[in-house]
Amino acid sequence: MTNTPGSTMLPEDRTTLSPAQARELFRNGLAVPTAGFSLGYAQANLIIVPKDQAFDVLLFSQRNPKSCPILGVLDAGETSGELLKGGDIRTDVPKYVVYENGVKVAEPTDLTGYWRDDLVTFIVGCSFTFETALMEGGIQIAHIEAGVNVPMFKSNIRSASAGSMSGPMVVSMRPIPASQVSDAVRITSRYPAVHGAPVHIGNPEELGIMDLSKPDFGDPVDIPAGHIPVFWACGVTPQAAVMESRPALAIGHAPGHMLITDARDSNYLVP
Repeated sequence: MTNTPGSTMLPEDRTTLSPAQARELFRNGLAVPTAGFSLGYAQANLIIVPKDQAFDVLLFSQRNPKSCPILGVLDAGETSGELLKGGDIRTDVPKYVVYENGVKVAEPTDLTGYWRDDLVTFIVGCSFTFETALMEGGIQIAHIEAGVNVPMFKSNIRSASAGSMSGPMVVSMRPIPASQVSDAVRITSRYPAVHGAPVHIGNPEELGIMDLSKPDFGDPVDIPAGHIPVFWACGVTPQAAVMESRPALAIGHAPGHMLITDARDSNYLVP
């Protein structure tokens, strides 16, 4: 075990933790990005809104399935469900973000003090889910190797608006060796419920991204010679819509700090 500032003890091998064990660590105060945790189990984004905003979020997700693939929904006031049996959505994510009128006002590690009985939780697919398959295919994942959060960027691709929700698509970036880009596309395309194949390969300026060293969320990673930046749709997209659309209240996961679910990655693999 190793110490992480501001958190509980971090296990030496996070890859072998069961989802329940990982969620218990987060419940007890561990606040770190979840890439590399509980390999073989699906990770997920969160967007939590009052019931009167929930239809707009649902419609936004249906119109933007690449960036917002819904894996599950907890009804108003529910704090647990099939994807986190015995867990608690208010405490079992390492870090959350609370928005009021589109402005981030807090990044708590526990939502108990913010919880209301009218809050509906959307559990949205995450690209961390297919990273195990990429690594098994011999593709190194830069942010896991570096022990940092995946870089994420607001792109110039506009999401389809729905009701009060509108905003840009957020993309995550992974540098891939040029010789393995086709493998990365093939592998991730088999996981459509967790963003699937990339939305862009190569020149970031075509996505309106001018500087890969300055992500909007997460941490920068090196792009070695012979590697190409590859971009996937990202489940932080609903939070970008929250920032633009400015609902009175919305809660998400802190980017990169995901819900580790009880679902197997293989549940979302298509032949």
